[in-house]
Amino acid sequence: MLETAFTRRVGCRVPIQSAAMPGIATADLVAAVADAGALAMLPAPMLSAEALGSALDQLALRTRGVLGAGFLMPFLDREAVRVAARKARVVEFFYGAPDAELVREAGAHGALVSWQVGSLEEALAAERCGCDLLAVQGTEAGGHVRGDSSLLPLLSAVVPRVRVPVLAAGGIATAADLAAVLAAGAAGARLGTRFVACAESGAHPAYVKALLAARAADTVLTEAFSVLWPDAPHRVLRSSIEAAERLPDGPVATMRIGDAEAPVPRFAVYCPSRDTTGHVEAMALYAGESVENITSVEPAAAIIEDLVRGAEALLADRA
Repeated sequence: MLETAFTRRVGCRVPIQSAAMPGIATADLVAAVADAGALAMLPAPMLSAEALGSALDQLALRTRGVLGAGFLMPFLDREAVRVAARKARVVEFFYGAPDAELVREAGAHGALVSWQVGSLEEALAAERCGCDLLAVQGTEAGGHVRGDSSLLPLLSAVVPRVRVPVLAAGGIATAADLAAVLAAGAAGARLGTRFVACAESGAHPAYVKALLAARAADTVLTEAFSVLWPDAPHRVLRSSIEAAERLPDGPVATMRIGDAEAPVPRFAVYCPSRDTTGHVEAMALYAGESVENITSVEPAAAIIEDLVRGAEALLADRA
């Protein structure tokens, strides 16, 4: 299997990280990714500190793989960070300026700290703050997008300037994609959209069906789904914007958050999970340009094995 600075630093068997996707990265998905030897990320934004700790404890009973927790800076709960840092191997932050105090605090509780960045300047700032890892995100990525550069040019700018392992994020779905970012100097890849369309995903079936039918040109970088999180560009399927525009103001769907059901306002930030009801086609259908190469639903373990073995073979041929 492919060994890199990332696998050595984190203790994984393969140079892959799953994205921490609220509503999508179920316990089943996180456990499956960890069992397959990758860094499996549990999404923290919708969990209290107590619930996050319980979820990590339960996952630790299900897998001996490497677990991480992902936080969004606009929704940060510092007590949850402290809990995650004691129980997870990696704590990751996204969508905010790197914070040295936060990095020190998470590291002091035992976790490796990663920051997902969208520019060279942000990458350098994250390293100065003491981060152990970086995830460099290109504009091809689905979900919320931090910077304004496509992935390979950004990797070329960042990799020579930092000393910590760098993961590539944005538009990665195939063995050729993984081989390309490794050849460009990344120590691994961070995948989101590919795991939305996997057997263990928590995504609503209609969302998955839309992904499988989409091409890269069917995605768009927009600020349309800004209710509850304004001024944050994100890549979604264009069809979801068009569907939402056809509906009147007010709730478009109902989703479960914990033990409660909650209405989903039109153009809200939420994506549809399995238990969502209503106009799921009019919710945020986050999708990276990698949809071009996602045509079937497979178990997470099979996806990871195909990616790694294929990339290994391609890199061997080039050598």
